[in-house]
Amino acid sequence: MPSLKEVKNRITSVVSTQQITKAMKMVAAAKLRRSQDRILQMRPFAKKMAYIFQNLSAAQTDGISENWFNQVREEKRILIVAVSSDRGLCGSFNTNVFKGVLKLIHDKYESQYRQGNVTVLSIGKKADDYFTKRKFPVVTDHTGIIANISFDRVAAAAEYIMDSFRAGRYDKVEVVYNEFKNVATQILRTEQYLPILLPQGETKSAEVDYIYQPNHDQIISGLIPKSLKVQLYKAVLDSNAAENGARMTAMDKATENAGELLKELRLTYNRTRQAAITKEILEIVGGAEALKAS
Repeated sequence: MPSLKEVKNRITSVVSTQQITKAMKMVAAAKLRRSQDRILQMRPFAKKMAYIFQNLSAAQTDGISENWFNQVREEKRILIVAVSSDRGLCGSFNTNVFKGVLKLIHDKYESQYRQGNVTVLSIGKKADDYFTKRKFPVVTDHTGIIANISFDRVAAAAEYIMDSFRAGRYDKVEVVYNEFKNVATQILRTEQYLPILLPQGETKSAEVDYIYQPNHDQIISGLIPKSLKVQLYKAVLDSNAAENGARMTAMDKATENAGELLKELRLTYNRTRQAAITKEILEIVGGAEALKAS
């Protein structure tokens, strides 16, 4: 049985940890409110832009079939954009992204990986650390986006991806991130970023009748970079909201576990203290009996 001092030290340690986890939960809750508002405001805009693009491209696919953004090439060099967090203590949030990237490579790009042709663009320090340690080719220029999320910073990463794809450095680009559903639930998403998948023949393009000025090709060619930037920005905002939700849930659970541990430790402390008092009483009684016998 541990000594009273050992149990008391453990109680003090757990109380301090519980205070930290409770404070982190409150901070995550405040950040979640802001990040949740941002992604909920962003989703309608991103959805509407995707809708407009699909109608435009479905209306006249012949005119854009030769453009760079939907050019399907032999998949020799692959870029995977992994959106993680900068810090830990958020449950399985980052682990799910890492597993999603590895599963994607195993299922679709095993041969390219063996040839060293799978590159990871890390958005978030955790992804950078994880894939760098495992000797992946990693693009680290945009790792710090999560610390200060803004459309301009995400747009710079999107421009790098678009320029690299257009120049032929990568033949395909995929994005792996956690989509925010609610505080307790994050959905791992793997989406093809480039080349863009144009609507299939069954898509109805006659829902909206557009007037093109100056012409269809110039409008859609200008819309594509904007749409890709918005798509990546939405993924980062989704990931940020999911991260705060995961951290809030993890810290809430840690606080509850600390409370349960405190109950057990205090019970152990009381039992140990009672046993020590009983032992002292027995020693006193034994000593008194020995004096009587003498």
